[in-house]
Amino acid sequence: MKLFIDSADVNKIQLLNDYYSIDGVTTNPSIIVKEGKPYLPLLKDIQSSIGTEKELFVQAIADMAENIVEEAKYIQDSLQGNIVIKIPVTSEGLKAIKLLSRMGIRTLATTVYTPMNAYLAAKAGASYVAPYVNRIDNLSGNGIQVVKDIVEIFAKSNFNCEVLAASFKNTQQVLEVCLAGAQGVTASPDIIEAFLKVPSIKENVETFSKEWYGLYGSNSLLD
Repeated sequence: MKLFIDSADVNKIQLLNDYYSIDGVTTNPSIIVKEGKPYLPLLKDIQSSIGTEKELFVQAIADMAENIVEEAKYIQDSLQGNIVIKIPVTSEGLKAIKLLSRMGIRTLATTVYTPMNAYLAAKAGASYVAPYVNRIDNLSGNGIQVVKDIVEIFAKSNFNCEVLAASFKNTQQVLEVCLAGAQGVTASPDIIEAFLKVPSIKENVETFSKEWYGLYGSNSLLD
């Protein structure tokens, strides 16, 4: 299963990419605006941090399909490497996904709230769909069940489209979408770092070290 960082903070991206097996980075307009930097240089800095082979997701902001397509082409021309264009699942967005699919430009359908949103996007030729797990829960829905339903629909329809679950408030939600069959997740740096925040790990390591030092007085097997 793929793991993406949902952030435009270059320092945090670099840190996580150095330590963990990250498959790429997802961004959106809100995440980019938060950094307060010119967006193309920022995206290039992100790509320098992760390398050109890993996927970088960049969202179009235009409303009309033809304009979305032009933005997608501009993004592809301006950046090197493995770029995926994020497009909201509006009617115009679905039209743009169809047009871009014919051009060989890969897309992710974002703002997915229902299985039928995902179905329409996959039919249009999207490479990924991103159901908003926690936001669905906040609307009195069931985000995990939506992911399960999308996975089942895609399997039965033989869609060549992956489920990249998004919008998490805790690691339990990430665990549950993994078990639900999602092909990937994108999470904030804080959520990813929380995967290892288990007090028992630190306690165990400290015990191992204390007992080793007590007998051998060395902090390395090489001494």
